[in-house]
Amino acid sequence: MSVGIARLAKPAQHAEDEERARPDGRSLAAMLPLDALQLADSPRTTGVDAEHVRKLARLGTPLPPIVVHWPTLRVVDGVHRVHATRLRGETQIDVRYFEGSVEDAFIEAVRLNTSRGLPLTRADRAAAVLRILGTHPEWSDRLIASAAGVTAGTVGAVRNRSTAQPEQLNTRKGKDGRLRPVDPAEGRRRAAVLLTERPDASLRRIAADAGIALATARDVRERMRRGEDPVPHRFREPGVPAVPSGPARPKTEGASGVADADLDVVVTGLRKDPSLRLAEAGRALLQMLSVPLLLRGDRARQLVEAVPGHRIASVVRAARGCAQWWLEFAEQLERSA
Repeated sequence: MSVGIARLAKPAQHAEDEERARPDGRSLAAMLPLDALQLADSPRTTGVDAEHVRKLARLGTPLPPIVVHWPTLRVVDGVHRVHATRLRGETQIDVRYFEGSVEDAFIEAVRLNTSRGLPLTRADRAAAVLRILGTHPEWSDRLIASAAGVTAGTVGAVRNRSTAQPEQLNTRKGKDGRLRPVDPAEGRRRAAVLLTERPDASLRRIAADAGIALATARDVRERMRRGEDPVPHRFREPGVPAVPSGPARPKTEGASGVADADLDVVVTGLRKDPSLRLAEAGRALLQMLSVPLLLRGDRARQLVEAVPGHRIASVVRAARGCAQWWLEFAEQLERSA
C-alpha cells in the first residue's frame, strides 16, 4: 500500500501510522524528508518569491501540509512552504498526496495556486492555459478557465492563437464532465437527420447518437415541427440561409421565426408607436420585448460565461420556460386578431 512512503517517512510503529501514510489524497498528512521532494515543473514562471518564503518562515504556527504527486514526489502545491521549512532549520514536512498523471498534477498545481496562497501572475496563468490546451485539448474553455483562474473568453482567445492542437476535435468536455460538440450547428443537423430517418426513436436516443443534450434534441424536434431550420440563426455562419425542415406554417409579424435582422426593425417600430408608449402596460411590453435583443453576439457570450456550471440546467429550464410563455402570448395575440 505505502511501502515506499514508509521508507521515506519515519518508521511506522502502529496501524494508525500506516494509515497516515496512505497516498490517497484523503488521508491525514504524512511526514517526508525535505530532501526527498522534487521541486520542479512549477506553474510559477518567475520562480520562488524570497520575501514570501521569509514571511512564512517567521510565522509562529505550523504550516499547512503541502501537496505532493504520488509517486514522483514532485511538489504540486507548497514550494514556498518547503523553502520556509528549510529556512526554519527543519528537515521534514507534512504532506498530502495527489494521485494522477503528471499532466493532471500540473493542472492541480495551477488550480491550487490560483485559489489560495500567493496568487499566480497573469503571465503564469496565460502560460498555464497554453500548456493545458496542449495536454487536454478536448476540455471546454469554461473547464480550463475554472482551473487556471481566468475567463472562458481568455481561454478561447489563447485557443484560437494556439498551434498546439494539430487534430480537429468534434467535442469538448465541460465542467460537468459531459462531452459536447464544438460546433453546435453540426450536432443539431445530425439530430435533424436522425429524427427524419427514425421518427419513432426516443429523444434520449436521438440526443445520444447525435452527441447533443436532451434539451437540444427536443428543441430541434420542435423547430422541425414548426417548419424552421433546426439550427437557430445565432449558430449559423454569416451568409448561410435558413433551411426549412418539415411543413412550414404561415408566418405573421408576431409569429416565431422572425429573422434576427428583422427583429430590431420590428421592436424599433413598436417603440415609436404612441399608443404603446403612453400606456403603462404598453411600456412594460416594450421593455420585455427589448430584453431578447441583448441575447446576441458578445453580450450573449458574456451572459453564458456568467452562469456557473452547477446552475446551467436551472437557467436553461428558466429560459425555455420564458420562451414558452412568449410563444403562448404570441398565439393569444394571433387568436385575438
